[in-house]
Amino acid sequence: MDKSDKPLLLFVDDSKVMRMAADKMLGGTFQVEVAENGVQAWEMICHNPAISVVFSDLAMPEMDGFELLKTIRTSDEEGIAGLPVIIVTGAENDEEARAEALRLGGTDFISKPFNSTDLLARARAHANYQQERKELAKQAMIDPLTRLGNRRYLQHRMKQELALATRQQYPLSVVQLEVYQFNQLFVQLGKRRTDMLLMKMAQSLRSVVRKEDSLARSSVAQFTVLLPSAGPSGAARFVERMLKVSDKLAFQFRGQVQRLPLSVVIHAPSLHTGMMPRQVQTILDERMKEARRRGPGTVLGEGADTSLSRDKDTPALTIEQALSLLRAGKTRVVMNALPDLKRQLAPLLQLMKQSARSQETV
Repeated sequence: MDKSDKPLLLFVDDSKVMRMAADKMLGGTFQVEVAENGVQAWEMICHNPAISVVFSDLAMPEMDGFELLKTIRTSDEEGIAGLPVIIVTGAENDEEARAEALRLGGTDFISKPFNSTDLLARARAHANYQQERKELAKQAMIDPLTRLGNRRYLQHRMKQELALATRQQYPLSVVQLEVYQFNQLFVQLGKRRTDMLLMKMAQSLRSVVRKEDSLARSSVAQFTVLLPSAGPSGAARFVERMLKVSDKLAFQFRGQVQRLPLSVVIHAPSLHTGMMPRQVQTILDERMKEARRRGPGTVLGEGADTSLSRDKDTPALTIEQALSLLRAGKTRVVMNALPDLKRQLAPLLQLMKQSARSQETV
């Protein structure tokens, strides 16, 4: 088995001997990461979503096993909060300590000294369970008709994108489109034909989103797109592309060809306010109510009436932000911003050339 195909587990113990023993016993079946204390372990858990099982000692410096367990179980990230945590207990750990670990959410226990058979059995059982849980969670975030993310997926991704955009201080826009008077359309065309239109709409949207964008069917007749690094003018350009491909979604009713009626709203959250997904959704919902009132073809929100050129008040990426995004793995965002970055560097490069010529003259 390729090492990358093996499940990843984390073994936390302040004893080097115990860490080495666990690595030797489990290394043939698992990728094994080790940590000396709870602080180090928590850092690794936060930055590696592939970890499927955590084995933790109780008595450790800086952050003990109880605190690590509590921190994992109270995490806002669903994937972290649900991690199986197997508590490694020694002779000094009495029943009271076990009861406290169980109260805090310990998944299982194994006693020192452990043997390879017991350790492997526990690791396999909980790694398999975690894999099944992840698969179920993934399926629960997929819309069965369009195979896009559903509303739960959207809330999950919006929370992540809001946090990252706030931390890195780059723009983020949200675009939501809705089939105007969908219920009436459903009555006219029937379920099969309206389902076909929604599936074609999903395909059209897939063709215009970027790799770093997140696309979801957020309700029966509604689609939402998260656009990281796009300010109001960027969102307006996206809406223009989106409406262009949507124009092709014509259908026949009573012998007449009709275009799919759409309402569109845009929102660029104020990142410094620390907005939550529900607050963003409330603004989108209010704007969509107004768009419905105005009729099909309405586009409302920041950037809706702007030209396709960059708004003067839309912030470009700085060099520092670009470096931070690269470290966070957002390569495509930086690639899209290269023209802005080049413009920022141009004066510096010009000065360097002038300085070099001056030195050559001297």
